Amino acid sequence: MTDRFRATAEKILDRLLADQPEWALQLGDTRHAGQLAERSPEAWHHRADVLADGLRALDDIDDTLLPAADRVDLETLRTRLGADLWRTTELRPHTWDPLHTLPGDALYAILHRGPLTREERLTALATYCSAVPRLLDQARALLADGPGTPRVHAETAIGRARSAAAMLGADVDRLLAADTGRRPGLDALRDTARRALTDHAAWLESRLDTAVADPRLGERDYAAQLWYTLDSELGPQTLLTRAESDLIATEEEIAEVAAEYEGRPRRPGQVREVLDRLADEGACPPGTVRPLCEEALSHLTARTAALDLVSLPDHPVRVVDMPEVRRGVAVAYCDPPGPLAPPADEPTLVAVAPPPADWPRRRRESFHREYHMFALRNLMVHEAVPGHALQLAHAARHTGPTRVRSVLRSGSLIEGWAVYAEEALARAGWTGDGGADDLALRLAQLKMRLRTVLNAIVDVRFHTGDLDESGVMALLTERGHQEEGEAAGKWRRVQLTSAQLATYYVGYREVSDIARDLAAARPHAGRRALHDAMLAHGSPSPRHLRTLLELD
Repeated sequence: MTDRFRATAEKILDRLLADQPEWALQLGDTRHAGQLAERSPEAWHHRADVLADGLRALDDIDDTLLPAADRVDLETLRTRLGADLWRTTELRPHTWDPLHTLPGDALYAILHRGPLTREERLTALATYCSAVPRLLDQARALLADGPGTPRVHAETAIGRARSAAAMLGADVDRLLAADTGRRPGLDALRDTARRALTDHAAWLESRLDTAVADPRLGERDYAAQLWYTLDSELGPQTLLTRAESDLIATEEEIAEVAAEYEGRPRRPGQVREVLDRLADEGACPPGTVRPLCEEALSHLTARTAALDLVSLPDHPVRVVDMPEVRRGVAVAYCDPPGPLAPPADEPTLVAVAPPPADWPRRRRESFHREYHMFALRNLMVHEAVPGHALQLAHAARHTGPTRVRSVLRSGSLIEGWAVYAEEALARAGWTGDGGADDLALRLAQLKMRLRTVLNAIVDVRFHTGDLDESGVMALLTERGHQEEGEAAGKWRRVQLTSAQLATYYVGYREVSDIARDLAAARPHAGRRALHDAMLAHGSPSPRHLRTLLELD
């Protein structure tokens, strides 16, 4: 039965990768580089059949006869197939969200990431450019016949389509400049693709006045989205109750640290005043965001090693400016090499988005107050070391009985570890001398934990229907002490996404519980050994990690 399951799992993964070539390339599978998934109604029906076939094949496996690692892989794969089938047949974002069918991420992978040689990039680029006009036609047909598009999705898609068109200009020019051979027809293909993307943006812009659909999922769809995203039985209302309780506890904790930082007893308004003081003292002028992040990364690598907190994989990490085509949702992200790519020296990229040049002066100033020097240090803990970059490097070293845990990664585990790492580093201190830098980092981390808890609250309350823009802004600026620009960005993000914002809080609670229970089960193990054990199984959902660590 074990051999049968492993063979079945690999066949299912191969079908998924062939059916979603953009996703496959981002994972490092170059067999279908440059190809784009069809967007026609028939293609979506076929995709649903592939997913249903995979579920039926897994149902034929008697999981009681499998060892624990294979049972985890089976359940992980089943959850992913079920989630994709539900989204394809019921949520159907391809009919109302233009971001869902926009091929910008695929272009970035072709031009800049992965194990492709220059020759392979050029070949993949030609394939991509040939497909773009037809697939954007298909996307428009779906959107025109769909239930309606929310304005925020249309506006974001317009910006990303234009950014992708721009990449087909300057970025391709740089690739061609390094090529010594002639590429007959490639210039014509990329010009046609660039016009198609520009025309697509113009078409979306022409429909903005009618893009009035509500971006809320509603109670039923949000509950399903949450179920599949978290891989947990935690329902929206239970999540909301727990988060609101933890919000109060975190407010108490940050109030205590603020009083210690100021050297005065607690008083009303103190937390906001102390956080404003940090923003003033740690102000970073334009052009310094990336250098400050690079300095923080260097310090954190040495500090993590000195604390013996967790093993540091020998893998390069580099801070870069976020590409325009990927902006519009988050201020930073971690982009590791694809888990299916052959071993190479390709670094993990930590991308940060400086404030756009076309932002009004007041909004740019607000950004720099939110992301001051101390906040950027904490951001690099989360995105780089000992957060995402470190955890994903550990995950890349995992070799399981199937590729399931290499390909299908839990957002709750990934985000949960990063938030847990913020707390572990902040409690140890930036330097460990108990001085102002240590307290400043602790304040930045606790403010981020407020954000983590509020992310979940805002996500649940918005998508289940009782929170509007003014309510979101009030929660984030008053109880989260966020700058207006940051709160406005979160309002946009909660409309563009659903359930993902909850992964930070839920993952943090679950990872913290695992760390506590593992320490109790292995009382003689040191902190590094415990953390290494937690990171040795890929990126399964926290409930599956408990099984693999024999905590259940």
